[in-house]
Amino acid sequence: MNATRLIAFAVLVGVTLAVTVWASRRTRSATEFFAAGRSISGPQNGLAIAGDLMSAATFLGFTGLMYLSGFDGWIMPSVTLVAFVLILLLFAERMRNAGRFTVADVLSFRLRDRPVRAATAASTVLVAVIYLVAQLVGAGVLIRALTGLSFVPAVILTGLAMLAYVVFGGMLATTWVQIIKAVLLLVAGAALTLGVLMRTGFDLGLLFTTAAANSPAGDAFLAPGGSGRSFLDTVSVALAFAIGTAALPHILIRFFTVPDARQARSSAGWATGLIGVFFVMTAVIGFGARALLPAEAGPAVGKSGNLAAPLLAEFLGGGPGTFGGDLFVAFVSAVAFATILAVVAGLVLSASGAVAHDLWANVVRRGSDTGGETAVARVAAAGIGIVAIVITLLMGPNFNVAFLVGLALSVAAGANFPALLLALTWRRFTTTGAIAGIVAGLVTSVVCIVLGPSVWPGGPETAPYPVEYPTLLAIPLGFLACWIGTLLSSERGAQRTFDELQVRAQTGIGSEPTPTTH
Repeated sequence: MNATRLIAFAVLVGVTLAVTVWASRRTRSATEFFAAGRSISGPQNGLAIAGDLMSAATFLGFTGLMYLSGFDGWIMPSVTLVAFVLILLLFAERMRNAGRFTVADVLSFRLRDRPVRAATAASTVLVAVIYLVAQLVGAGVLIRALTGLSFVPAVILTGLAMLAYVVFGGMLATTWVQIIKAVLLLVAGAALTLGVLMRTGFDLGLLFTTAAANSPAGDAFLAPGGSGRSFLDTVSVALAFAIGTAALPHILIRFFTVPDARQARSSAGWATGLIGVFFVMTAVIGFGARALLPAEAGPAVGKSGNLAAPLLAEFLGGGPGTFGGDLFVAFVSAVAFATILAVVAGLVLSASGAVAHDLWANVVRRGSDTGGETAVARVAAAGIGIVAIVITLLMGPNFNVAFLVGLALSVAAGANFPALLLALTWRRFTTTGAIAGIVAGLVTSVVCIVLGPSVWPGGPETAPYPVEYPTLLAIPLGFLACWIGTLLSSERGAQRTFDELQVRAQTGIGSEPTPTTH
């Protein structure tokens, strides 16, 4: 067990728990719990949104992909950045003006409240729980690999810290934990990037050619095709990360934390810029790991490449067994752990908001009494978190995390994105269309994943659905079901409420008054 890394983890958890204590004293009303009192500025929210995306999966996973696949490893980061361009153009201002706490608020503004809230809440909870289990499995494996702590206590400790952030601090604590984590991750990325560039004389050409020379693929390392994916697989992955990320509920609800649409637009712009800088750094780190790490480091990096960044930090700090190497890798490891803590807290918060605000307050109570909303959200957060921890422990460390991430992104892309986009842009759109689209995207994603190469018992060669992610079918079928459901139904007042939604979404007239940012 590595004591230095454990101490670094403990210090970081202690700092974030202190933030939670501070936030808990300022979290009393439903608006403060779900939306941080609308008090987060655009740049602050941009950092928090960037922090939501800059998870351990992106930091360690994307770096590892570039270490293993070269040019092809850049596909996922680049298409993920496209997601934030979509959010900036399609959702940021409209979400802030048209909604209150959840994605269902936007849909229910112009559609029948109870059915659309029930369907959207179910989709939100499903996406959050699936993604949450994937993150917890990743946390257990990461902590075990970096510190020597076994899988079970690693998952339990991560889960307990996550619950503390949400149950006691709500959105305010979760936002500031994300901001702290994003800053630390950018610092860690900048330090690794600077270290790589100093070792290569700030010559990017030398960096790339050295990386290719050290790769088994040779010059093909710098050309498309290094990942071994087929064209359809590549397109399915690109759609999942571009469209699915743009429709993830725990990212979209962050636009409710700012005081107005201008700050929402600002936060989306800041997030896009910060994420772009971060992904450029991951490219330098990934290629740098291939260029600088010795050939015998390959088995330690692993088949997934997830330990490329920590091993590079150890190398740049002076190598294994040195104080500098151990300290640098402890810092990078602690920051990677913090990314998981922050992301899982955001996931739990989005799921608990769907249960408390959508299902309890507006479906069960029909909006007649929302006084107990915050209490229900805290109980729901605890329940969802405990369920996710138990599922993670039952699955164990060897479960296919790629399957879970693919399913979560595909459900978001196929079920959430079509309904949300059409509700904001199509005058004729109806409740039946929204529910049909959500159900079609959800069912298609689950069926294709089960029949796909990641899960099918016979292996990839015999899988009925041969493509890695279901997005090639789930997204078109989601839109098609929305269209067919709308054509087969009629809804009184749907077009009138569309006009009201457009006025509110574009101007903010009628949206909830908010306090001044501080």
